[in-house]
Amino acid sequence: MDPNGNAVLFRGLSISDPDKVESDGHWDKRYFEEAKKWGAGLIRIPVHPISWRNRGVEGYLQLLDQAVQWCTELEMYIIIDWHSIGNLKMELFQDPMYNTTAGETYQFWRIISRRYTGINTVAFYELFNEPTIYRGQLGRISWSEWKEMNANMIEVIRGHDPQTIPLVAGFDWAYDLSPLRTDPLPYKDIGYVSHPYGHKRSKPWEPKWDENFGFAAWTFPVLATEIGFVLGDSGMKDNGEYGRAIISFLESRGIGWVAWVFDPEWHPNMIESWEGFEYTESGDFFSKAAKGMVEQIPDR
Repeated sequence: MDPNGNAVLFRGLSISDPDKVESDGHWDKRYFEEAKKWGAGLIRIPVHPISWRNRGVEGYLQLLDQAVQWCTELEMYIIIDWHSIGNLKMELFQDPMYNTTAGETYQFWRIISRRYTGINTVAFYELFNEPTIYRGQLGRISWSEWKEMNANMIEVIRGHDPQTIPLVAGFDWAYDLSPLRTDPLPYKDIGYVSHPYGHKRSKPWEPKWDENFGFAAWTFPVLATEIGFVLGDSGMKDNGEYGRAIISFLESRGIGWVAWVFDPEWHPNMIESWEGFEYTESGDFFSKAAKGMVEQIPDR
């Protein structure tokens, strides 16, 4: 809500891991200025556990401090995202780059919440990127167990930072929020996350989106912290229908969104190069959507 009590709809983008951008030689204010030109009011910063360890806590915090300074100057908000994919209970993950432990995860949020308490530019803490058992290959975890782990993170955060909003993801790679119908977390000052990519369900999408996560937005704050063009060749031909459908669906329910990913190498890339920041078809579509210009986007 804004100071006048009006609901805020966030439109933003996810950058790539600061460790990766810095290693590429492009970690500077211009990167964020280009994101602002694109139309972003919210920047999602994915912190991979392997990067957090390899760079070291103090080295990585220096990168995050710079991002906070630049976003403050450019009047953009930030999500800090612990970017792991897998089963945190059993500590089994989809790729070694996501390997972490429950202890490391709790400690990460202890450090981050202590560092950024009172800094309003950092609006959200996305507690765990994408919980999944990967078609049964990563063991078992129940919703009640996942609730307890998120509650542990929230209590650690609240011990240092009473304002920044924790974001809790559901299962199925942060897509499914259906457990909230009967068993939400016992907190009023948090939000929930969905990643409704086009491949998650077959068409017609809208009834399934409503069943799986859209319903939750009538009761809880919900953010779609990843959407993007992953169908076919990642262009408008294969993704244009999805793009229009997901933007319309989310915004009609007051769900803010973050497009993935503002990088020329990571998939689906929204820019062609670091030099000119030319938009791909994906980048162009979501830039226009961020500026409320979806109806002006031609079919390809």
